[in-house]
Amino acid sequence: MISLCLCGCLCAAACAPAARPAAPGTAARQLRQVLDRRAAAVLHRDRAAYLASFDPRATALRATGSTEFADLAAVPLRSWQYEVTDVATTGDTATVRARLRYRLAGYDTAPVSTPRFLQFVRRSGRWYVTLDRPGDGGAQQLWQQGPVEAVKGARSLVLGVGQDPARLRAVAAVADRAVPEVSRAWPGSWARRVVVYVPASLDAMAALLGRSAATYRDIAAVTTGETGGAGAAPPDRIIVNPDAYGTLSDFGQRVVLTHEITHVATRGATSAATPTWLSEGFADWSAYRGSGRSAATLAPELRAELHADGPPHALPADRNFAFSAEQSALARAYEEGWLACELVADTWGARRLAAFYREVGAHDGRSGAVADALHDVLSTTPGAFTRLWQTYLKRRLG
Repeated sequence: MISLCLCGCLCAAACAPAARPAAPGTAARQLRQVLDRRAAAVLHRDRAAYLASFDPRATALRATGSTEFADLAAVPLRSWQYEVTDVATTGDTATVRARLRYRLAGYDTAPVSTPRFLQFVRRSGRWYVTLDRPGDGGAQQLWQQGPVEAVKGARSLVLGVGQDPARLRAVAAVADRAVPEVSRAWPGSWARRVVVYVPASLDAMAALLGRSAATYRDIAAVTTGETGGAGAAPPDRIIVNPDAYGTLSDFGQRVVLTHEITHVATRGATSAATPTWLSEGFADWSAYRGSGRSAATLAPELRAELHADGPPHALPADRNFAFSAEQSALARAYEEGWLACELVADTWGARRLAAFYREVGAHDGRSGAVADALHDVLSTTPGAFTRLWQTYLKRRLG
């Protein structure tokens, strides 16, 4: 209500009692409401409502937000929401830790989840965002790197930044051909559609993964996802290193994407019990099968070691697959895993290989997983399998 001051001026607020700060529970509820409105604005492409969540005094922040909102336009969103995990308020400022959860329409059956750290300021009783960045363990999102271009294939969605649309269409074409190949290698239920990100550079790829660019310099693509991904587990994303992928032949590009798509297909059967030689070896087996290429051509590092020192004493350990490993040693580990899986397929059949993979992943822990699956599915033992593998290497690479 407007009232007349003793000084004779009209006053609406200056003469009113000072506003009391909101109770902690009230502030937390108000902050959640800001994020709910912000999420709805993104999902419904309401630019004005999205910008209204930013501090009106933060001109540069609002400009950045406006650009990011525009860069997200081509991304086909089905859902977008913030799950608040922690709120801390001090007077008229607040910090919020949340998880951004979003789904892509037609591709994601469960949301991708990424941590966010936000700061707020309260002005005239309203809360505004003053900072929004990745939270602990989080990484940059593709649309924060520039305008996203979307290409929809028959079985793929390729999202790129800083790329010629023709290149994105070529990636989609390779992915579309790879999906049915993977389905033939991996019988059973999986989504049979994939999402591929093609950022502008190696550095941009590393930013999406929250890692150093040096880690991925010679890696053409990686797949993000959580093992044991049945049910509502977050979906996978294949992220291409455009620098390394671009140097590959047509065959190399097909192998890379088929390998990564195999990881998508097998995610639900992969767990902490699955050794890396099996998960990577199966993906390479899926990618190489039917190629007509000789083992000597596909496993040059292992062939050289075999001729120099004889066959390896044991299947490769998980540590041998670290991206930071020396390149020839990393290549040998992949080649060893591939030929172990090919041995199973050649000796017991492709369906038995898939059954062996599932049995290992279903084990309640790493200890005994391979040994039990060798016994139950292949009727053999670790020692006998290792000897058979060593003989197989000599036959295939001798």
